Amino acid sequence: MSTQMNTPAKKPAGRAVLDYLKYLVTQRAIFLVLILLVVAIAIMDPNFLAYSTLRDILQQNSTRAIIALGAGFILITGGTDLSAGRVVGLTAVVSASMLQMDKYASKFYPDLHEIWIGWPILIGILAGVLVGCVNGFIIAKLKVPPFIATLGTMVAVYGLNSLYFDSDPNNSQPIAGLRDDFKKLGSGYIDFGGGYTLPYIVLIAIGIGIVCWILFNKTRLGKNMYAIGGNVQAAHVSGINVARNLIFIYAIAGALYGVGGVLEAARTGGATNNTGNMYELDAIAACVVGGVSTAGGIGTVPGIMAGVLIFGVINYGLTFIGVSPYWQLIIKGLIIVAAVAFDIRKYVAKR
Repeated sequence: MSTQMNTPAKKPAGRAVLDYLKYLVTQRAIFLVLILLVVAIAIMDPNFLAYSTLRDILQQNSTRAIIALGAGFILITGGTDLSAGRVVGLTAVVSASMLQMDKYASKFYPDLHEIWIGWPILIGILAGVLVGCVNGFIIAKLKVPPFIATLGTMVAVYGLNSLYFDSDPNNSQPIAGLRDDFKKLGSGYIDFGGGYTLPYIVLIAIGIGIVCWILFNKTRLGKNMYAIGGNVQAAHVSGINVARNLIFIYAIAGALYGVGGVLEAARTGGATNNTGNMYELDAIAACVVGGVSTAGGIGTVPGIMAGVLIFGVINYGLTFIGVSPYWQLIIKGLIIVAAVAFDIRKYVAKR
């Protein structure tokens, strides 16, 4: 008795193409939007495709990418962090206050001579970690909703930073006169010749992005992070220590905000207590546009980076072709709303 093997029927070529296009639209829409933006602006002004333009966009948005990665950790757990921008300001002020040139007339610490650059940077980052741990403890142990918890720390951190910034003898003067070796982190570059340079800050952002990708995809912490964001009760039942993981994740986010704040001070050559103001909204918007689900449990490092680049292209590119800043805000708002609406539709469809 002969048997006939059942082989799956092949899809028609046209159907396969349509399915692939549907996959691109649903899973890779962010990259398509980025490409379309670049093409549209380049058609209006071909000079936008110059290497110097790409370099400037990357340099200006490197710190925002690092901050967005920190926000991504939080959003994937199903939380949110409104304190990010103020933590950036705190770490920028703390590190910059100890990295002024000896000959600068209005030093924050008049009797502090030039010390090893690593100490102020480390102190700034640790300040970010401390705030992250506080956020994580309030949320994980005291069961305060992330929105309220980080709203409270946002206000408190701004007040603390303002007190430090207003202390004698600085008295709320912008912190300037930063050391050249510190500013080099934000404005220095590798020169390949022929006008091709690569800023150090871009390399730092790429390196941090790679580390975050490993944490997201290759570690137990990353798996726990997605599990908590997907279903916190199921994570509890499966034996995940949710509280400990949340505190650790918020601490990592704080460290990333700290790195972002330090590099922002180096890039701009100064700091005030308002440095980083509203950066948390830009970070959250970049994450959402980059495919991080507002419901938690979904998000990728490449998507977050692409989200940052989209807003970078909008800000730089539309200014490049002379579009009013007010129109830029309208376009950014529409993109954010469309991204969230698209995310909600995918979430409902999966349920």
